[in-house]
Amino acid sequence: MAVTPQPTAVNDDGILPIVRVPILDRKQALFAYELLFPRPIGSDIDAAALAHTQATLSAIADGSLKRLVRDNRAFLHMSPQLLLEHADILRHNARLGASISADVGTDDQLLEKLRELKGHGCLFMLEDFNLPADPEHRAGVDALLRIVQFAKIAVDHRHPVAARAHMDYVHAFGVKVIVTGIDTHETFVDYADQDVDGFQGKYLLRPERVDMPRLAPSKLGVLRLMGALQDPENGPVELGKIIRDDAVLSYKLLGCVNSAYFALPRQLKSVEQAAVFFGVNRMRNWIFTMAVSGMDERPPELLRLALIRAHMCEKLARTIKPELQEMAFTAGLFSLLDTLMNVSMAYVLEHLPLAIEIREALLEGAGPFAPLLDQIRHWEQGELESDSALRTQHLQTMAAMYVEAASWADHVYAFADGTAVVEAEA
Repeated sequence: MAVTPQPTAVNDDGILPIVRVPILDRKQALFAYELLFPRPIGSDIDAAALAHTQATLSAIADGSLKRLVRDNRAFLHMSPQLLLEHADILRHNARLGASISADVGTDDQLLEKLRELKGHGCLFMLEDFNLPADPEHRAGVDALLRIVQFAKIAVDHRHPVAARAHMDYVHAFGVKVIVTGIDTHETFVDYADQDVDGFQGKYLLRPERVDMPRLAPSKLGVLRLMGALQDPENGPVELGKIIRDDAVLSYKLLGCVNSAYFALPRQLKSVEQAAVFFGVNRMRNWIFTMAVSGMDERPPELLRLALIRAHMCEKLARTIKPELQEMAFTAGLFSLLDTLMNVSMAYVLEHLPLAIEIREALLEGAGPFAPLLDQIRHWEQGELESDSALRTQHLQTMAAMYVEAASWADHVYAFADGTAVVEAEA
């Protein structure tokens, strides 16, 4: 039986329990975010959207939703009630689009409202397009295809010929296609040369399959740097010496730690000072982040996701084993190391002397950090692990952690890829 989220599952600060899931273009740059309400698998998406209607309106009104997506295009599932009663939120937020289900096509009042909103330039995406055999339902889908600008087509459970037929049908209405269920790089390659505008799926989280593992010089350099940093004998002075010859890396790192986000009482003028203030373990992880950002081969959203995992893993560990929270940060950050380096986790960890607890989590899914990473993986896919996870306190905690982690990750990444440095100098 489907589980209906309770409307009370919003925390006292009004933080909306939501997660941003990237949709990439064929060059693996960000095309848009899809905003999901985490819920148990099999539960009704409209029920989840309805339960959080007021929090959604508040998040849009106070700008927190806009900050979460960094002014990028984003699609939020909107229930029929939200569309009918609060349609103006789309008219006043040009980068926010509505993700709508095919059932809307049978409601003449809603169709008229969507046509009106489209006339004002509002964006719409049809969820999980499926060509119905029933003529009445097909008429409703056709009516929607005359309104929406984008349609999602799942390819993970369709034969390529059937998927192509669905794409052709959508294109006949002038609608752009977002393919979902792209869970392997082989599937991505199959559709990358077709008329597709966006790609969504778990392929982003997995390394490409290679016959012979090989690390490019830039990746080897990063691993050598990390190997040196992981030496337990290294303190603040040693960390400063290790990266002293890399002026760009030092510049990014100091720019980040001295930014207004951290509101330090005084400016830190060296890596050594930063390591004393923030701690050696934290600085190791941040140096890794800055170094990995220099590798242009992987999608930027991948490093953002690794940073979000790191921050959330640390916060979850704080409530269970506070003495392990810095190690938990490393486990979260390195949980996508295989995908960032595009080799197996076993291969890449041969080059890094990590603590046994981290190795167990990354290689075997065992140890104290494995359950934390599992929670985070479910959350980032918009899933709650079980009915018990609907407990208000759990949802509140995860929602607050995620919003804080996303904000922190975006801030750190801006310095890692040089964007924030450029803005500061402009």
